[in-house]
Amino acid sequence: MEPRTLTTGRLLLRTVGPRDADAVLAACQDPDIQRWTTVPSPYLPEHARSFTEQVVPAGWANGTMFTFGVFLPAGDLTGMVALTMMSPGVAEIGFWGTEEHRGNGYVTEASVAVARWAFTRLSVDRVEWRAEVGNAASRSVARRAGFTLEGTLRSSINNKGVRRDGWVGSLLPSDLGLPSTAPYIPARP
Repeated sequence: MEPRTLTTGRLLLRTVGPRDADAVLAACQDPDIQRWTTVPSPYLPEHARSFTEQVVPAGWANGTMFTFGVFLPAGDLTGMVALTMMSPGVAEIGFWGTEEHRGNGYVTEASVAVARWAFTRLSVDRVEWRAEVGNAASRSVARRAGFTLEGTLRSSINNKGVRRDGWVGSLLPSDLGLPSTAPYIPARP
């Protein structure tokens, strides 16, 4: 699939490429990004180059991962949102925000836009959010984006060779007022 560009009221969401390697490198020096995400630590220039020149384009080309840089109109990178296809109709969302732009709702806004795109353009019927237990910032973004928190999964996240418990949540098309591609019958309590 060819990369897509999305817009919101405040943001431009586009694929990242070689021209963004320095901005990605700078953002990933943040200890919180290194602690709570699976980016390498320490994060080196070759990691940023590999991500922007190989990982991101390959994900779009083979339809397995759709990565969007989150930019302000002035061109500042405020974060990253990616959808990884897990199975037919199911994608996992991952995101991070740059330290200097946290607290402005940019990652929440971008996550909703990417989920809406997945529901309307990729035939996705469930977007899953996962985060290591304790990552309160990620959990806050997921809640504000409308995800339903579903529980804690033991030993579900491998972060830099260490298994940790993880939170899981979901967003369905109906949560955004959109139709599903397949019928959904919720379980009755």
